Amino acid sequence: MSSNGTPNGAASLPAPGLATAALHADHPNHLADDNYAVAPSISLSTTFRSPHPDSANAKLLEDVGKGEAEFDMQDPSFHIYSRYSQSTNIRCEKVLSQIMKSHALTYSSGISAAHAAVLHYAPSVIAIRKGYHGVHVSIKLYARGRNVKMIDLDDDYAAAVAEASDGSKGSDVDEGQGAVKRGGLLVWIETPLNPSGEARDLAKYVRKAKAVSGAHVVVDSTFAPPPLQDPFEQGADMVMHSGTKYFGGHSDLLCGVLAVKDKKEWTSLWTDRTYFGANLGSMEAYLLLRSLRTLTVRVQKQSRTATLLAAWLHSLSSNQDGQVAAEDEPFAGGKIVARTYHSSLQPRTDLDDLVTKGTAPEDPTFDPAQQMPGGHAPTFAFRTVKPEYATFIPHLTTYFTPATSLGGVESLLEHRCKSDPTEDARVVRVSVGLEEFEDLRADLRDAFSKVLQREGAK
Repeated sequence: MSSNGTPNGAASLPAPGLATAALHADHPNHLADDNYAVAPSISLSTTFRSPHPDSANAKLLEDVGKGEAEFDMQDPSFHIYSRYSQSTNIRCEKVLSQIMKSHALTYSSGISAAHAAVLHYAPSVIAIRKGYHGVHVSIKLYARGRNVKMIDLDDDYAAAVAEASDGSKGSDVDEGQGAVKRGGLLVWIETPLNPSGEARDLAKYVRKAKAVSGAHVVVDSTFAPPPLQDPFEQGADMVMHSGTKYFGGHSDLLCGVLAVKDKKEWTSLWTDRTYFGANLGSMEAYLLLRSLRTLTVRVQKQSRTATLLAAWLHSLSSNQDGQVAAEDEPFAGGKIVARTYHSSLQPRTDLDDLVTKGTAPEDPTFDPAQQMPGGHAPTFAFRTVKPEYATFIPHLTTYFTPATSLGGVESLLEHRCKSDPTEDARVVRVSVGLEEFEDLRADLRDAFSKVLQREGAK
């Protein structure tokens, strides 16, 4: 890509939109290669022939070793070893960087990306509330053997930093790798939230974090990939995705993504990844690149369908917050659904004790529409009246698959406590795929009828 974000050889064009960038950001310069493959070849090699001692590439490596030249690992002129760079992975990261308007790096899984983010900032205080349980376990692994203070998102950040063993000073990242401070406060915000699909007010928490010297904000935006949300617009320092989900989109690869605005910070992350060995495999990178081509059309349809489905389920609950169910709806009045959670249902004043128990509630006046201009979360949750309903409904459907994970082209239902024992036994998580809304609604209606028949037959 050229410096203005347009494909090579098209510098006269304006910067491309997200969907266009996803299709062309990694394409070679057609003026230099007028016969390149539209679907790129996959290279599975782990190592590459060394440059001849008399070659320009050998001279470049010699100059790099002397500190007289730089080797850009984001766009290398040649490859040495696949843990450093590999053509398929590089192409993936070019596309991700364009659509995330940042410098992006891929990892072997979402959890490995989350762990890399925490290690990068090496905080002594971490502010976090609920969200994906795997991230909490990963943070516990980071904290093992370290003096790390865990606080809630609404706690007093400055007081917590002052009480931490190393205060608020922190230490610089290695010389030449940027000006990031380590050892201070890390605010980890997951929005939309797993499993509810409800949004948190990013701007509010970023303002609160930035009032503390050296604080950093990482946003897990897995539930709202581009084009739904761009956390950098609210001031996030780093954006994390489990690329396994919407970036991959086909339930056939594991991937993690971290994105930062500063190239030196990207280089620091790249160095860490090289020696943690958390690289994305070449085959997974190829599948990811394939999937990124259709990201916008997939996510936009999934978002629209999820919003319709959440509204319908919300109309069935006993507490509808002003909504009115259709008169011919047999499951209205809370017969099956006690509550539906989704960013499209915010702001709402009917706060839920189950979600807010033990923590301060989210601001009931916060409207996620501005934060999520591209649409609402394609994954959300509903709470059934009885645990038995949540147990069996996923297994009584035809078009939904009872399975964990999310973001794929096929719709999933998950009895969430099976994966995360901390969740209420009545909660069902819904990952909306590419099926038609009417078919998914009919499938749920059928499952609701069957679960009531099953109950009556006992």
